Amino acid sequence: MYRIQEGKDREKNILLIPAMLDAHFPLLQYAFYSKNYHPIILENEDNITDMGLRYVHNDMCYPSILCIGQMLSALQSGKYDLSRTRLLMPSAGDGCRGSNYTSLLRKALKNAGFPQVKVLSLNVKGVERENQMKLEPGMVWRALFGLFHGDMLMLLLQQVRPYEKVSGTAQACWKHWVRVLSEDLRTGRNLTLRSLKRNFLRIAEDFSKIERTGKTKQRIGIVGELYIKYCHLGNWDMVRFLEEEGCESYTNGLSWYTLYYIDSHLRDSRRLEKAGYRLVGAVLERLQKKMIQALRRFGFYSLEPFSILKEEAKGYVSYSTQTGDGWLIGAEAVGCIKHGCRKVAAVQPFGCLPNHVCGKGIYSSLCKRLPDGLIVSVDVDSSGSRLNVYNRVKMLLDFR
Repeated sequence: MYRIQEGKDREKNILLIPAMLDAHFPLLQYAFYSKNYHPIILENEDNITDMGLRYVHNDMCYPSILCIGQMLSALQSGKYDLSRTRLLMPSAGDGCRGSNYTSLLRKALKNAGFPQVKVLSLNVKGVERENQMKLEPGMVWRALFGLFHGDMLMLLLQQVRPYEKVSGTAQACWKHWVRVLSEDLRTGRNLTLRSLKRNFLRIAEDFSKIERTGKTKQRIGIVGELYIKYCHLGNWDMVRFLEEEGCESYTNGLSWYTLYYIDSHLRDSRRLEKAGYRLVGAVLERLQKKMIQALRRFGFYSLEPFSILKEEAKGYVSYSTQTGDGWLIGAEAVGCIKHGCRKVAAVQPFGCLPNHVCGKGIYSSLCKRLPDGLIVSVDVDSSGSRLNVYNRVKMLLDFR
């Protein structure tokens, strides 16, 4: 496996990646290191919306404006050698407008005066094969560990931080494990499935030792579009807002989305590929079950494993709605309501058709059929305001 040397980047292409996964990118970033690429997760936030709006039509979904604005702002900073800088844009490769982000980005680069900067597409659907980033086995293996360790740390941090007796102890525990796991990913040590399962228990036990107040707080589920759900830029610091309002938030892990994508987007592949994806899905769900067992062993909360979550949503959602986040949005809302998280904040970009059809379009039906549940739909957009978003969420918090 390629041994990562973070300090040696002069002979490589710089790979700029837009912020998308707050909890996962600190570890997932190591999946992008290779002999050819030195990845950098962008952290610049100032004025990226305004920058995006200069080069992306305001009718496009908000994540595209943020991602492209962040990338263009980074290029204009002068920090990077443009002759060896590459931009990476992930894509689901389906009917979602997110599949157009690469072409939008190239147009924006040309208009902003950076036509020489190459755009790479990260997808498994064969979209833009000539510009598709080549995935090596070592990169995929590291991604597996970044995925599950990122899930574990996100779920634990959101459940412990609102209750900690000493402010900052949960965050310190999170940082400790990010350092430990980052070292493993850099060096290639302890990257076995046995080590992964052992780490589930070690991490959960470590967080369980943090002194907590014992108070009871509202648990608010967060569901919705991928970027808006997992990135504080997209959801306008929703997790922080909920904690400041005296609540605990629950954001379901990225491994559920990964399994949903395999189940819904790859089942129509060729016979050999289909068998391979089924095998991968089976392995991922076994690991997911081990992660959930570790969480519950130490008294923490989690939704059911993917296959059970899907089965429980039967009759509530239509499995034929597979564009973008598709039926997973409603399924996670159903899972939250059925399993002790009766209040759900559904966040989505304004005008996102998959969310408005597969999510917002069924919320009233879900609330009628699950009378103990409450769902408030929250749209974020470049033309909106944080105050309006927070006021809608407060309606959810204040309703008893």
